[in-house]
Amino acid sequence: MITATLFRAGGEYTGFRASGHSGYADEGSDIVCAAVSVLGVTCVNAMEKLLGVIPVIRENESGLLAFDLPEIPEGERRRGAQLLMGAMEQGLNDVRDAYPEYLKVQTKGR
Repeated sequence: MITATLFRAGGEYTGFRASGHSGYADEGSDIVCAAVSVLGVTCVNAMEKLLGVIPVIRENESGLLAFDLPEIPEGERRRGAQLLMGAMEQGLNDVRDAYPEYLKVQTKGR
């Protein structure tokens, strides 16, 4: 099972971590893993390219994808980063609802 964790502090997103393997299908054919990866990578890429916000990224071959948001001053860029994180959370919840035995989504405080 993949565990996707969104981190929040003061009512705002601060980071994300996904780890594990869904077990839905063999590597290269696993649509649950692919969906989680695409959501996380798209969120980071959109922050970088659209907002100029550069998250601190960690990933490895064992299925870890994680990032932390840098300090972002109040304003459009901060609101944009929060919106992108919210969209990623919605996408993760949609995947979880379709494949509940393969993906757990949780929120934790920091």
